[in-house]
Amino acid sequence: MRTVLANARLLLSTGISKEHQTIVIEDETIIWCGNESDLPAEYQTQPGYIENCNGQLITPGFIDCHTHLVYAGDRACEFRLRLEGASYTEIARAGGGILSTVKQTRAASEAQLLEYSLPRLQALQAEGVTTVEIKSGYGLDLETELKMLRVARKLGELCGVRVKTTFLGAHALPVEFANNREAYVDHLCREMLPAIAESGLADFVDVFCENIAFTLAQTERIFTIAQHFKLPVKCHAEQLSNMGASRLAAKKQALSCDHLEYLDEQGVLALAESKTIAVLLPGAYYFLNETHCPPVELLRQHKVRIAIATDSNPGTSPTTSLLLMMSMACRYFGLTIAEAMQAVTCHAAAALGLSEVTGTLAAGMAADLIHWKITDDAALCYHFGCPIEHSTMQAGRWLSKQ
Repeated sequence: MRTVLANARLLLSTGISKEHQTIVIEDETIIWCGNESDLPAEYQTQPGYIENCNGQLITPGFIDCHTHLVYAGDRACEFRLRLEGASYTEIARAGGGILSTVKQTRAASEAQLLEYSLPRLQALQAEGVTTVEIKSGYGLDLETELKMLRVARKLGELCGVRVKTTFLGAHALPVEFANNREAYVDHLCREMLPAIAESGLADFVDVFCENIAFTLAQTERIFTIAQHFKLPVKCHAEQLSNMGASRLAAKKQALSCDHLEYLDEQGVLALAESKTIAVLLPGAYYFLNETHCPPVELLRQHKVRIAIATDSNPGTSPTTSLLLMMSMACRYFGLTIAEAMQAVTCHAAAALGLSEVTGTLAAGMAADLIHWKITDDAALCYHFGCPIEHSTMQAGRWLSKQ
């Protein structure tokens, strides 16, 4: 089946939109895209569905390139503690934080985890997300980590969303290895990572490199083992302090470094050289009441590509709105509209190794797109907490048609 979307305003890979454009879709793929005046005659005469978009905006399907969607329970009680003055680090060192979610996630069955997590993915999908990354990391034992990754894959099948999975066994220190971080890293490298690789359930490996999590040396060891199994790496880096994690990740050719509130110029230069994507997470910045902004101007100067994601998780970013994150990134971090648009499309695709598949509107790319009932792309960042009428297409099929 051929679909022609005519008289549209299309978002270009520059983050700028252009009017009087036409896009031609056949089966699951974009087969032509450009000025409507240049539309080949064959696409004007051959049978198919033709829609006049009336100058409205079409963007690639949105990509949420950093989430922790699969978990059980919540941590609302910690929000109260934060309001009373407790820090993220204090809560974590008192046995709360990630380990609280680990306990609840281990106790949940696979069916329960699927039930709890499905509404979160559906909420993202309702805003036009067609690709999402989902991390493990709330198991910290092999059985639960595999359970989480299976649920993540099942979510994609149920929703028709492209899901990329990340093994985040190095998220925190489990209670079984209390006060013995090296022993856990040894177990992770010798037992867990080989089993994860053999399962085929993980597309990437991530590490939380931070003063309350894993050291540079431990992170490098995990990255080396991951790459031995041909698993690309990603890194939670420079969120609470500057440990040099971004430089290490860049040396290891990481697809992305995420958070980056305390990134310095050396780290920026390393990311620029390695082409690693800088993923900013304004939801966590807001929720933790952080005041140290990522160095956006330095990232611009050195031409480091910036992505935005929800970081959807129960402890530090309990949100499922990528549109809200775009608005926050503009207001808190000073991103332009064009930068915000790239951050959830082409740059987010690069953070997941999907630049040749999705994230741009061009011939040969997957037909993942959103038809917004607006004509000004700034409206996507202008509104917050307010639904914007749209229709979403995934792999050439309308998932919602409004």
